[in-house]
Amino acid sequence: MVAQSLEEKLVCSICLELFRVPVTLPCGHNFCKLCISNHWQKQEQELAWAESGYTCPQCRRGFNQRPELEKNVTLCSVVELARDGVAWVLDTERCEVARSDLCPQHGRLLELYCKDEQRCICCVCTVWQCQRHQRVLFEEERSKQQVRTMGGRTVATRRVKQGKLWQLGQGTTSTCGLKSVILSKFALLKKALEDCQWQTVAKIEQEQAVALGRMREEWNRLKDHLDSLSQHRETAQQLLALHAYLCFCPQELSLLPSLESPKALLPVEFDVKPITEILTNISRLLLEDLPRSVAPKAPDPVVQGNPSDCRATPKAPFTLLLFPDHCNLTFDPKTANKYLELSKGNRKARHRPGTTCRHQEQRPCFEPWQVLCTQGYSHGHHYWEVKISNHSVVLGVTYCSLPWERKQGHKFNIGLDEGSWGLQVREDCYLAWHKGQPEKIEKQLCRSLGVSLDYDKGLLSFYGLGERTWLIHSFHDVFTKPLYPVFWLCEGREVDTLVPSHPSLVPAGPREGRDRDRGRN
Repeated sequence: MVAQSLEEKLVCSICLELFRVPVTLPCGHNFCKLCISNHWQKQEQELAWAESGYTCPQCRRGFNQRPELEKNVTLCSVVELARDGVAWVLDTERCEVARSDLCPQHGRLLELYCKDEQRCICCVCTVWQCQRHQRVLFEEERSKQQVRTMGGRTVATRRVKQGKLWQLGQGTTSTCGLKSVILSKFALLKKALEDCQWQTVAKIEQEQAVALGRMREEWNRLKDHLDSLSQHRETAQQLLALHAYLCFCPQELSLLPSLESPKALLPVEFDVKPITEILTNISRLLLEDLPRSVAPKAPDPVVQGNPSDCRATPKAPFTLLLFPDHCNLTFDPKTANKYLELSKGNRKARHRPGTTCRHQEQRPCFEPWQVLCTQGYSHGHHYWEVKISNHSVVLGVTYCSLPWERKQGHKFNIGLDEGSWGLQVREDCYLAWHKGQPEKIEKQLCRSLGVSLDYDKGLLSFYGLGERTWLIHSFHDVFTKPLYPVFWLCEGREVDTLVPSHPSLVPAGPREGRDRDRGRN
């Protein structure tokens, strides 16, 4: 009642709500500032306003001039207190109503709980409807329900946690099991590789011992044959000394021992082709496929267009720790095709179409537009860089057995046999050549290229050099002879050997290879 009376005194008679910025007129009545201002604006628009002037909406007192509206600070404070008190009263009344639900049939408070009907009841329901039912106080039943609910929630939470822990445990157990399986598999593979290594080496040593035994037998046989020849020579000399030429009769020829032609020596050869192919496949699996399966790489972007555009960079650059092994290449003029011109101390080669160079009479040389380098690399790691003028160039390595002549249907013979490996730079892609089989590689084209040769690992890799360095292609094989860098140039193309493109890494100096023997053809 007090709150209601207070609210009536603090209500604006225009908007019928609690004052908002209350102002007091000269007549003593209070209004909202906005409400009285709007009231006087409406009066100004009426025709009778000029005669009556401004009036109070409550007592109708007139004012010749529009009164100045000043905020009633005291009344404003009282209104704020009233607002807080009304809100508290309203909240209290809502709580009381919520705690005192009434029976829908009798209008009485629901103070009891009927267990038979499982509902809340009042005292009238107890007399007329639930007299013989089992009844308890509402508050008691609510407490039991709360305890039961909290207990069930706790059990459910415990079960969920146990379930999650079990799942985590299962995941950990599964991971540990997978780790154990992988470790055992690697151990098995390692043992298999070691066993295969010892068996292969033992087989080669056995074959070597057999071959050495045959060579000793052949040596003894040749030695006996030489002894027979010596006896034959001595006997012939004695006959010539004892008899005159005319007295030398054919019957005396029977005294000479018969001569037999020695049998031809069989070459000692080992068939290593099967084991080299198997080792090549294993090397590719271990060095490429297995690392990619553990941590897959994003595919390099396919870049087409001018090979000189090196602005695109791969996501996983190759860190060049190879520069201390940098090699300075020099071209061998004895092998250069007659249309290839060498300059800068045989470190630059250029194909001049239609012009025969000075070294054309020096033979043997390549019939295709190719040239070999004088350096031959075997054990250890080697690295070199070259710069090409444009596409339509092939670079690679080869054994000394690379044929001189052109193969039918091909402009070059690099990578067409088992003893050479090449990378062809085309206008739109690369082609990796070996055993006459090309593999298309759609990666960024570049004019500066690096070649890494790890002879002992059997790994030959080609890299593109730009702002960053990226792998183009790798060959895996078992190298058995020294490898020589080799190049093929289309008409108008140039290739130049380079020093390391990273000045911060100083090369250890040129590593000259062994000069190859050119007297094979």
